[in-house]
Formats: sequence, C-alpha cells, structure tokens
Amino acid sequence: MQGRGAPRGARGSSVSGRGRGGPQGPQPTMDKPKREAILDLSKYVNERIRVKFTGGREVTGVLKGYDQLLNLVLDEVEEQLSGGFDNPRIHMSHLSHYTEPSPRTRTLGLVVLRGPTITLLSPVDGFEEIANPFMAQE
Repeated sequence: MQGRGAPRGARGSSVSGRGRGGPQGPQPTMDKPKREAILDLSKYVNERIRVKFTGGREVTGVLKGYDQLLNLVLDEVEEQLSGGFDNPRIHMSHLSHYTEPSPRTRTLGLVVLRGPTITLLSPVDGFEEIANPFMAQE
C-alpha cells in the first residue's frame, strides 16, 4: 500500500531528526519571562506579620522566608488563643454568665507554615481597620 502516507514509524518525524519526547524533545525558549508569584512577600522579610489559617487559628511572627507555594518560615511566633466561643464543644446557651477573657498567647518559636492552609496574611505594623468600600454609602 504505497502512496497512503508515510511508512509506519516515520510519521511525525522532522527534518532536524528530533522525534517525540526524550532529550531531543521540545526545548523551552530562553526568552520566555519567568512566571512571577501572585504576592511579593520580599518587602515583609524580617518584618512582623499576622497569619490566619483555615479553621480559625492565628499567629504572629517575623517572616524569615517563603516559597512560590506560599509556605512560610516565621520566627518568634506567638499563637493567639481564642476564648471558649470558638470551641465547638461549648454551646452558647451554657455561656450566659461567660465574660470573654483577655486574649492569651502561646509562644511557638521558629515554625514552618504550610501555604495552602493560609487564608489571610497581613503586616502587624500599620494594621488598621478601614471602612468597607463595598457598602452602600448613606
């Protein structure tokens, strides 16, 4: 069956001799710009930051390092321990006489924080509440 295309095994080969895959496969171009991270954390290195996690935990510490997955290395870390309101075992009806305690902290020291669990990251210095820009003005 001649004339029905290339012989078996020769399909898709190129003149340069590069076939599919292997070390001779498609080469990345060197002029392609490197993909940048969505957050630039370099300005917060050696600065105190606040980190909140899924599940409600919150820590503050000095940012020492990070990677593209948002894994963080923090030093001098303190975890802010919440009162009984966040404890799912305590029902609000049992708290009628409960007064919210002053915030407690737990010293953790040097820690590695897993990026996918982080929900909020903010500097401690200059942290202030602002008006909601999405609320209708009266």
